[in-house]
Amino acid sequence: MRRRLINSTLAVVLVVIAVFGISLVIVEAQAIEKSAKESVRSEAARIVAVVEARIAAGEKVTTETMRGQVPVDRYVRIQLAGQPAFALGKKPGGGVIEGEEDGSHGETVTVQQSRSVVSDEIGRILVIVLALALLTVFAAILLAVQQARRVAAPLTDLAETAERLGSGDPRPRHRRYGVPELDRVADVLDASAERIARMLTAERRLAADASHQLRTPLTALSMRLEEIVETADTEPETVKEEAAIALAQVERLTEVVQRLLTNSRDPHSGSSVAFDLDEVVLQQVEEWRPAYRGAGRAIVHSGKPNLRAVGTPGAVATVLATLVENALMHGDGTVALRTRVAGNQVVVEVTDEGPGVDPELGSRVFERTVSGHNSTGLGLAVARDLAEADGGRLELLQQRPPVFALFLSREAEEPSGSG
Repeated sequence: MRRRLINSTLAVVLVVIAVFGISLVIVEAQAIEKSAKESVRSEAARIVAVVEARIAAGEKVTTETMRGQVPVDRYVRIQLAGQPAFALGKKPGGGVIEGEEDGSHGETVTVQQSRSVVSDEIGRILVIVLALALLTVFAAILLAVQQARRVAAPLTDLAETAERLGSGDPRPRHRRYGVPELDRVADVLDASAERIARMLTAERRLAADASHQLRTPLTALSMRLEEIVETADTEPETVKEEAAIALAQVERLTEVVQRLLTNSRDPHSGSSVAFDLDEVVLQQVEEWRPAYRGAGRAIVHSGKPNLRAVGTPGAVATVLATLVENALMHGDGTVALRTRVAGNQVVVEVTDEGPGVDPELGSRVFERTVSGHNSTGLGLAVARDLAEADGGRLELLQQRPPVFALFLSREAEEPSGSG
């Protein structure tokens, strides 16, 4: 990259020197030649004036009387009326610049100068232009090297920063280089590093919490339910059916825990898919209906049907189960699950007829260890982290009566083709 920057800078400088240098030499050469011609004509006019003055004064105009009026580098030929012409100075060889003037008494003065004088002057101008061009090229090389170093070194540093981020070291470096564009890239990388650090911390915390809170009891419960299924031949068929349903639910929760642990080790191992949202919601309604019936309450479902969301069905089911369980434990009356569309997202709202969330808590209800009912305060925090890890978000839209909303990305609809 440094070589390209230096070469491009030199190319621009050389083009500028070529265009302006050649133009300057041409203009100066024309100016020098024009000045030389004007000087010769002016010299001829001066000598004519001297000759006229002598004739008017009655003096003789001869070689001896006019020798002192002729410069040593000029050749002058004087032609008087009715007299033979005489010359002063050495006649130049080769190309000459000539000026001629006629006087009022019939005299003619011709002045000649060698063109080599003009050539020498043009040569001096050319040498000066070439010297300035070389000096400019040298200065351009120094500037190009300095600029290339100034640009290439930060880029190398930024590449190392990006490589560190990719290797799992999200610490921001907070280095700036005095170049607005490069400083902007550094700002973005530092911001990305901070976001990655927060995401890694959140995922590791989520994995640790889920593993600690769910793995051990789920394993024990799974073993117990398997035993119930295997020994339920002498029990009513309903027991075996309920045990099978519970076992399926445990397997889904175990799958969610395993997915969280896997994602904490490899953030790129996502398993988001497009799925039927109604199927997950109705599944939760059916699974929780017996518990609500036993509490003398009801759970219902309404809203826009046939919605498809993008995410992990198991994680979404776990989030909804947390909200439904909270409504059963801390709410009152009928619990309603309603689906709707909000822009490019689908929303599942869970509400009940209970007293709602304490106004002093508000949105802090999602913080860890925060609870208004002497619970651990971990359920909603884990549910929120599950939603965010799945590309969605969990919000408290209304405190009284409580309305919790799960936002998920909506599956893009394919445009219908025309025959």
